[in-house]
Amino acid sequence: MPDLPTPQDATEAALFSECWDAVLSYADLCTSGSLTAHQLATEAFTLGMREVRAAGTVPARGPGRRAGRLPTIPELLTAVRNTAASWEADGEGHKLDPDLRLWLNSGQAARYTGPPLQRPVALRGLRDMQEADASLLWLAEVEALPLPTVARRLGLDPATVAEELDQVRGLFRDRCHRAHVDTPMDAQCRSYARLLDAVTRSPAADTPGDLSRHLATCVQCAEAAACLRLHGGGLPAALAGGVIGWGGLAYLERRRRAAEVRLGVGRPGAAEADGGDSDEKEGRSRVLRNGLLAAAVLLSLLALGVSMMPFDGSGGSGDDRAAAARDDRQPVADPADPDTAIATATDSTPSRTPSTTPSPTASKGRSDRRNPDPEPQGTSAATTSAGRPTRTTAPAAGCRVDYHLDSQWTDGFQATVTVTTDKALTDWQVAWRFRDGQQVGQMWDATVDQDGSRVTASAADYNKSVSAHGTLTFGFLGSWQGENRAPYDFTLNGAACVTN
Repeated sequence: MPDLPTPQDATEAALFSECWDAVLSYADLCTSGSLTAHQLATEAFTLGMREVRAAGTVPARGPGRRAGRLPTIPELLTAVRNTAASWEADGEGHKLDPDLRLWLNSGQAARYTGPPLQRPVALRGLRDMQEADASLLWLAEVEALPLPTVARRLGLDPATVAEELDQVRGLFRDRCHRAHVDTPMDAQCRSYARLLDAVTRSPAADTPGDLSRHLATCVQCAEAAACLRLHGGGLPAALAGGVIGWGGLAYLERRRRAAEVRLGVGRPGAAEADGGDSDEKEGRSRVLRNGLLAAAVLLSLLALGVSMMPFDGSGGSGDDRAAAARDDRQPVADPADPDTAIATATDSTPSRTPSTTPSPTASKGRSDRRNPDPEPQGTSAATTSAGRPTRTTAPAAGCRVDYHLDSQWTDGFQATVTVTTDKALTDWQVAWRFRDGQQVGQMWDATVDQDGSRVTASAADYNKSVSAHGTLTFGFLGSWQGENRAPYDFTLNGAACVTN
């Protein structure tokens, strides 16, 4: 499996982040598991970005026709579909979704790679537009991003972006109408072409019965009607289905739900939070912090009740439950100082001493800290310096973490986190601490919240469920100065994990 390409600058790093999230979302639809989805996404992203770089990624707005190339995100989604087709042809189809395999071996898939005049109207219409216009249409209609966000990404004026979008919709309709007329068709379809154009222009126009019956039986004319009818809310589905092909509607729904979760749709002030990049991030972080605060209050009440119950004198269980509410407010032992680590473990939990496997970059023992999960979930012995006794208590942790530094440049890096869980999950949060003040900038396949050195990654709306002994994977772009050592103190839903 090839490694992901390294961003060449900050602009390309931001592009990688937003595109990778889309690629992985579609790859997850195309495959039978999260690990296979990551493999497909990586291979397709590498191939697609190589082609995007070769063609040039800076859009230029202006009049005139353009070479037939899609905007970056749909171009990469096409690379996912093409890579899946290559897997099927090379005998690796067992990794793919069974319905996708049926589609790849049908005549429907051939339409997207066959003669240009027989390809879907939406695909031809989008290719025939200026790239910046096509990007505006795709980001607003398919990726479901708010217009102020789209304006920032494309360098447009937020005050006029809505008007520009209306103009671009009309331009797309004209391109699709021309593509439909140019399509080889039989005499009956040709006789309905002018009527189809007329009835789709006005929301008040009624569709004649004979045309309605024709659209019910002719896929080609029905696709054209969906692209020509700008009213009624069917344009996003026409775009996604016509450009992506298999799974287009499912991808569209995923992107809409992901946008709602990411932007906090439904909470007060959601619209105002979209006024700038920093405000948008602050709004998302506020939602996460409020959720964590509510959980901390509930755990504090639980800890209070448990601490008042009679025990056998050890007090270990009460301390573990109280630690869940106090975890982010307690000083954390220096992971490079074994004396501090042992002292912290001794003062905090005399009856249980959790720890994790040391990071490959750590030169000394790891710090011991109390399990923040209110239910004891075992960890193994703490790592100590030579000559110190090793204390063992609880069983091995129920999760294992693989932190992989994919690439690193002057002041930034890209990393992937893979967590294997012994238990089935219906939702998840993975947390860790950075050693050297690193900051997470963009994250895909999860939502990030960072408070100092502590980072929390929460599941996206579409990947919350993980089977027992399954894996969950997400990645991020970060910045660093001085040193970029691997993070430590990984937890899954509050339970300490072993680091591979």
